[in-house]
Amino acid sequence: MPIEELILNAIQSNLVFLLLAALLATLVFKAVKIVPQSEQHVVERFGRLRSVLGPGINMITPFIDKVAHRISILERQLPTASQDAITRDNVLVQVDTSVFYRIIEPEKTVYRIRDIDNAIATTVAGIVRAEIGKMDLDEVQANRSALIATIKTNVEDAVENWGIEVTRAEILDVNLDAATRAAMMQQLNAERARRAQVTEAEGSKRAVELAADAELYASEQTAKARRVLADAEAYATQVVADAINENGLEAAQYQIALKQVEAVSVMGAGEGNQTVIVPTEALAAFGDAFKLLKGGRA
Repeated sequence: MPIEELILNAIQSNLVFLLLAALLATLVFKAVKIVPQSEQHVVERFGRLRSVLGPGINMITPFIDKVAHRISILERQLPTASQDAITRDNVLVQVDTSVFYRIIEPEKTVYRIRDIDNAIATTVAGIVRAEIGKMDLDEVQANRSALIATIKTNVEDAVENWGIEVTRAEILDVNLDAATRAAMMQQLNAERARRAQVTEAEGSKRAVELAADAELYASEQTAKARRVLADAEAYATQVVADAINENGLEAAQYQIALKQVEAVSVMGAGEGNQTVIVPTEALAAFGDAFKLLKGGRA
C-alpha cells in the first residue's frame, strides 16, 4: 500500500481527535489573556461591561467575552495649550498651560467621555480664565504657585467622574501684549528712579546726622576739657589759699614773685628781644622770692 494512502487513512481515523485538539487550543487562546503591566483591559459581554483585567494572566469566557478596549495607565501629558484671559484690573494676558494625568478607572473613561484629552484641555482653559479673572496682574505674577495649586484642585474636581487622576498642572508662561509690556517697563523705570532718589536723600540725611553727632561729640569733649582745666585751676587756687592760710603773707608774696619771674621769662624768650628792662620792684621781688625759697623772710 502506498505511503499516501496510509497517511490518509490515519488522518481519517483520527480526524475527530484532531478537531477536538484544535478546538481546545482555540478555547485556551480565547480564554487566557495576558495584560502588560502598563495597561488595563476592559472586557465586554454582548456589548455590556463585564470586567476590567489588571496586569498579568487573566481568564475570560471564550466567544462570549471579548476585550473591547486596551487602556494605557501610564501618565500622560496634554500638549501645551495657550488661552487668553483678562485679569481683574482688565489686562489681557496669554497663559501657556500643561496638564499631566493618568487613567485609574478605565471603565469610567471609556463609557463616560469620548475624547478625554480635548475634554481636559477645555476644562483647564475655562478654569484658568475664571481664576485669573479673580486676580490682578501683579498677583498673577507673584502668586503663580498658589494659582497652579488652585487650578489643579479645580481640574481634579471637574474630571473626577471620568476616572482619571490629575498628577500635575503647570503654568509655563504668562505673556503680555506689547502695550502692556511697555507700560510696565515705564512703571519699573519710574520705580527705580524713585528708589534711587530715596536712597540719595537717606544718604544725605545720614551724612548730616553724622556731622551733627561729630560736632556734638567735639563740643562735649571741649566742655570736658574745660571742666578738667577749671577743676585743676580750682585745685591750684585751693592749694594756694591753704598755703596762705597756713604760712601767712610770705606764701602770697612767694606766689606773686613766682608769677613775675614767669612773666619776665616769657618776655625774654621772644624773638629779637636781646635786652630786657627789669624794673627795680621786679628785682626786689626776685630777691624776696629767693629768700622765701631759702626759708627766709622778705
